[in-house]
Amino acid sequence: DGTGAPGQGQGPGAGMGMGPGQGSGQGLGIHAQQVQQETIVTLIAVALAAAGAASVTGFFIASRVARPLEGLAGAAAAVAHGDLSRRSGIADRTDELGDLGRSFDEMAAELEGAEADRRRFFQDVVHELKTPLAVIDATTSAILDGVYQHDDRHLETIRDQSRLLARIVDDLRTIGLAESGRLPLVATEVPVGPLLTAVAVAFEARSREREVRVVAGGVAGLAVRADADRLRQIVGALVDNAIRHAPPGSAVTLAARPEPPEGDRGPRVRISVTDLGSGVDPADAARVFDRFYQADPSRDRSTKTSGLGLAIVRALTVAQGGEVGLDPVEPHGAHFWVDLPAVEPAPAGA
Repeated sequence: DGTGAPGQGQGPGAGMGMGPGQGSGQGLGIHAQQVQQETIVTLIAVALAAAGAASVTGFFIASRVARPLEGLAGAAAAVAHGDLSRRSGIADRTDELGDLGRSFDEMAAELEGAEADRRRFFQDVVHELKTPLAVIDATTSAILDGVYQHDDRHLETIRDQSRLLARIVDDLRTIGLAESGRLPLVATEVPVGPLLTAVAVAFEARSREREVRVVAGGVAGLAVRADADRLRQIVGALVDNAIRHAPPGSAVTLAARPEPPEGDRGPRVRISVTDLGSGVDPADAARVFDRFYQADPSRDRSTKTSGLGLAIVRALTVAQGGEVGLDPVEPHGAHFWVDLPAVEPAPAGA
């Protein structure tokens, strides 16, 4: 019995001691669950609020973006259907959409300009072909009707006008091939001095008729990389143009000089043809290389030219990686120039 008493005393003591400890642990667990549930509810509420705010903000931003894009899409559709005067309407914005709008407007303006050039070109072609065709028709009709006799003079008129038509067609073909990159070109090293001298000699008879001298100089040791035949055609067209405008007793000067590298462009040789004629109005200087362009709107073709000489000069020069230009000569005259890639001389001892 004495040994059992302590055991019984320990039982209740141990039981009572354990009871309160377990109850406290259960209370803490319930509290943690409540806190966790409240946190989850709070997070869900915050997430829903954020989602709602994001939806409202996104809708607002989307509407601001969608409206300009819809306008741009409408302008693009109009341009695609031929209304080249349409613009984006968002070019004044300062964001990325404004950049897009300005790019679109620049493209539309270039298309509008190209279309205007195309229409003007066809109008010019019609005008240039109409004159010789009318002369041929009138001359042949007069011969058939007995108004003109069947003599060589009238046949020569028909032949000359037919040749002019053929030249216009051939020149247009040359320009088209050059601008499209399909003109056959054989690039070689071409010494400039001998070529300019040969062109000057070729125009001696023509210049003598006009009482004009053709002088070549200042070209020692210069060479370009170009198609020799096409380069001769370029210089010849410039000389022919200069002779037609140079006054009797004056000189047409052919010259060349080296041009240093500039930016990404390598060294060039500038070939120039200068006359002391009536000069070119600054308002016309930017268009003298256009097809059929003449400062005189009457378009006199008594010189039997196609009106495409300077246009061919530009097309052939650009096709060979060069540039063309026109500078006025004071007090009057014109200085046409052509820049082409230079062939640098080999180093000494190479």
